[in-house]
Amino acid sequence: MWNKESVIRSLLPFIKRIAEDLAQTLPPNVEVDDLIQEGIVAALSSLERYDPSKASFTTFIMKRVKGAMYDYLRKIDWMPRNLRKNVKMIERVIYESEEFPSDEEIARKTGLELKEVVRARNEMMRKQLLMIDAMEDEIVLKTEGPDENAYRELLVEEMKKAIEKLSDKEKLVLSLRFEKGLSLKEIARVLGVSESRVSQIISKSLLKIKKEVMGDDQAG
Repeated sequence: MWNKESVIRSLLPFIKRIAEDLAQTLPPNVEVDDLIQEGIVAALSSLERYDPSKASFTTFIMKRVKGAMYDYLRKIDWMPRNLRKNVKMIERVIYESEEFPSDEEIARKTGLELKEVVRARNEMMRKQLLMIDAMEDEIVLKTEGPDENAYRELLVEEMKKAIEKLSDKEKLVLSLRFEKGLSLKEIARVLGVSESRVSQIISKSLLKIKKEVMGDDQAG
């Protein structure tokens, strides 16, 4: 039988770290304490479902903690309607462009002011990073029974195929960002380009992956 108070006390540093890392990709109106609270509730509800034959205790609990935080973020939907509309417009322009359009080019094509483009592009990046992270967690969590295993394997294969279709530069930038954990500034220094260009490359790469894996009729 679990001593829930003791277990949560031992897990709290991990839960806090996940919430703080996640909050770095979110606007300031999303409270870290709210994410931590969601994580604690998820950890408590997961204790009785832990099966040591399937995963380590920490891995099992932490994946469900992250899943609960993503569910919370989807539920609160932090973007106002006009910003969401701007994001969809920008996603479409980026996806349909052969090269990586500058913010000025996006502004011309959408009729938005430059500051609106910059804000919407930043929010688009946050949304896409959450989407990819949540998709990775879904792959790990879907491991219970033959149907879930088949789903997980299919999703893994679809992501691999989507990534293979990217250009060498796109693959390199995603590797530096997600595998090596480099910041936009560090990647820009490695490639000898601006941070804005790195952001544009990541945005378009994630849009391509989303379309391939999720089968969206549109990029947005």
